[in-house]
Formats: sequence, structure tokens, C-alpha cells
Amino acid sequence: MLAALSPLIAATAQWLTRAYPSDGGALDSALAETQARQAVTVAAWLRYPTAMDAALVAVAGPGGSGRLDWITGADDAEDPDPSDDAAGESAWRTWVDEVVASWAACLLSTPRLAGAAVAALGGCEHANGSPVEFRRLVTPDERDRRAAALLRHPDLLAPIAALHRAQLLDRLEPYSAPAA
Repeated sequence: MLAALSPLIAATAQWLTRAYPSDGGALDSALAETQARQAVTVAAWLRYPTAMDAALVAVAGPGGSGRLDWITGADDAEDPDPSDDAAGESAWRTWVDEVVASWAACLLSTPRLAGAAVAALGGCEHANGSPVEFRRLVTPDERDRRAAALLRHPDLLAPIAALHRAQLLDRLEPYSAPAA
């Protein structure tokens, strides 16, 4: 079941870290990637909570990064990534899930939602069998926040987060604490 979502999680986390890169060294990049992967994993598990959901998205495909690239301006890049193919589109981009990226952006930029999302995973099939920790997403320390300054910046993430925020709020409504 986890294997079915692995390409989607990896590609969507990669898209987020490329769109909102760390400006530090290797350790900061690794910390930012970890936070992106945790946010994307939580979002993917919420979006595709059952083995059947995961299998269906693996067969149908998640849709790709086209709209996300357009919103962030990445589709006009004059200097394409050297790992991209001759058409300027690499295979990993086809595995990016727009809804999962939007939900992950919401989780990264709104700590209250991150806590509610992790709480919502309590009955999730994906979390059964082994303890899963999302500490860097839910309670990042100062080093985590500094490493992922762009990745967690609410204003920068707003255009992506706004795409599917309403769906996430509906999904998390039973788990959300009232706003103070």
C-alpha cells in the first residue's frame, strides 16, 4: 500500500523543495526536504486514505505539475533542469499531485492545520502497523524553520495553498480546534 503512493510522495515533495528551495547548505536542504516529505506524506495519506484509493491513483496517475508550475512561474524557466528530458518535462513531474501539494502547502504554512492533519491520521490504513512520527512538520525547532524558511512562508505558499484549502478544511473539520 505504501509503495503505491511512494512515487507520488517523492515527486510532490521534490516539486515543493524545488519551488521553495532552502538557501542553506546540505544540512539545511536535507531538513527542508524532510519537512516537505512529511507534509506531503500526511497530505497524501489524507487524500488517499485506503489501499484502494492508493491503488487507483497509482493506476490513473495524479495529474502532474503543469498547473503548479504555471502558478509559480516555473513553466517559463529559460534554464531547464539538466535532468529533464529534451521536451523540458521530466518523468517525475507527471507524478506530482496538485491537491496533495496544495494540502502540504497548507500544512507547512499553518501549524494548527498540521496538528489537526496528523490527528486525522489516527484511523488511516497507511499508519497501521508501525508508529509514524511527523515531528519536523508539527513541532519544528528553530533550525528546521530556518532551513525551510521559503517552504514554510505563508505568503509565498498562499497561491498553492489556496487551490484546495477548502477541501482540506472540510476533511479536517472534525479534528480542528476552534480558532482562537
